[in-house]
Amino acid sequence: MTAIALSCVSKSFGWGTGRTLVLDQVSFDVPETGVYGLLGPNGAGKSTLLRIICGLLRHTGGDVRLFGEKAAVRSRSMIGVLVDSPTFYPFMSARQFLNGVADVAGVKAETDGLLKLVDLTRAADQRISGFSLGMRQRLGIACALVGRPRAVILDEPTNGLDPDGMIEMRGLIQRLSYEEGVAVLLSSHLLDEVEKIADRVVILNQGRVVAEGQVSDLLGRQEYLWLDVRPAEAVVARLGSVARLEDDGVAVTIAKADGAGLLKSLILQGFEVREAKWIRPNLESFFLAETRRPEGMRR
Repeated sequence: MTAIALSCVSKSFGWGTGRTLVLDQVSFDVPETGVYGLLGPNGAGKSTLLRIICGLLRHTGGDVRLFGEKAAVRSRSMIGVLVDSPTFYPFMSARQFLNGVADVAGVKAETDGLLKLVDLTRAADQRISGFSLGMRQRLGIACALVGRPRAVILDEPTNGLDPDGMIEMRGLIQRLSYEEGVAVLLSSHLLDEVEKIADRVVILNQGRVVAEGQVSDLLGRQEYLWLDVRPAEAVVARLGSVARLEDDGVAVTIAKADGAGLLKSLILQGFEVREAKWIRPNLESFFLAETRRPEGMRR
């Protein structure tokens, strides 16, 4: 079973000639375990999609299912949400605010356990007005977990945090997923952070899915063999379209299984191969390649 299943979800605003299609046949599944990254440039439709999942917007077409059930009040109660920067009553303490959230939600408060989970035990009775941005973000996650949801949606949870705050947030998200068993759907523009913690990602561009899958598999698509070889220009001419000059060497786009054969062939042909190494792109370079790829060249 998946935590969140989207099938051909579409959303448009306006009518007639003024109609704008924001989401176009979006489909992907968020597993019950692990961290799933939702990525896309500004205007890609990420915020609209999150609002649809949470029930704040109605989708125009398609289907949304949560833990196997059609998205409705009951199934949405199994999901916690932290959208951007949370707002608090600054005169209250963290403990008081969490108890208040539990009262409003009509659930039993497990305040001490939640404060421990987000590493705010020592600050439990301090006024929120004195909290750092990182502490506020962690308290926001505690609020999202008040009803003990089976999945949580985090929208830009590291927004504005310093490096130490990012490390703390990364550790918290990993604990939620791997120790608490909570499925995490994470939306963020910080691709290096997503690469460090996400198991799978989906990339939206102009309302459509342009890439989806395991992070390791997606990055493996653009892995290439880099050669320090002489003469480099002659190697590029010999290999044709699969090779290009790059960083005083030659980048060759071939299957990893064919690498040894290529090296042997070049050496037998008299080329001087000084170094050979496989280069794998990071998530940022993959993201830029996919979101800038012309429409007709989508994989």
